Amino acid sequence: MIIPHPLLGPRDAQEFTYLGDAGLINRPYWLSEDAARAFHDYLYLRDNPAGQHRELWFHEQGDRSWLVVTRDTTTHDILKVELARDVALARRGAA
Repeated sequence: MIIPHPLLGPRDAQEFTYLGDAGLINRPYWLSEDAARAFHDYLYLRDNPAGQHRELWFHEQGDRSWLVVTRDTTTHDILKVELARDVALARRGAA
């Protein structure tokens, strides 16, 4: 599978480490009243979707960037690739 890195262009997926659901960017606030439950859910509850899914990938054998890759898990077609930093900053700006 080829991942179109937003800064470096097309890269082989073997250069990357898959790290799971991109929702992990949305870490719970540790001082909230329900922090224990929220962190339990954050750490242990995962979906296994068929179809379009946003995932975290780490460019371990390259520039060491974090990416949010939107891909179809049934076909492995990559629909969108974004720097995780940009996704997190956009979310912070929207909050």
